[in-house]
Amino acid sequence: MSANNYIPKVPAVIDCNIEKTLDVIGGKWAFLVLRELFCEKRRFGELQRLIPSVSPRALTSTLRHLEGQGVLERHVFPTVPVTVEYSLTPKGVDLHQILHEMKLWAAKWT
Repeated sequence: MSANNYIPKVPAVIDCNIEKTLDVIGGKWAFLVLRELFCEKRRFGELQRLIPSVSPRALTSTLRHLEGQGVLERHVFPTVPVTVEYSLTPKGVDLHQILHEMKLWAAKWT
């Protein structure tokens, strides 16, 4: 799926959608995966090295969840062995400001 397929919606009515946002980014490892992908495209092994406390199973589950939510894209290259890269979609990049504000809040209040 290309980045051109991600067209943001213009809501007619703005509901309290905090729950929807948390459903996308609220997983235990999602913040850390997003933090690493804000920098650049990453391969599975890179993500595992950068987030050493995550198990391969939990990382796979998190990546599948974020991909299913349209936050990241999985690019498969036909090499031997197969190379897979993960990158953020425009929807994922749009989360950067939200997470940055959460980081500032935590620095101030915790």
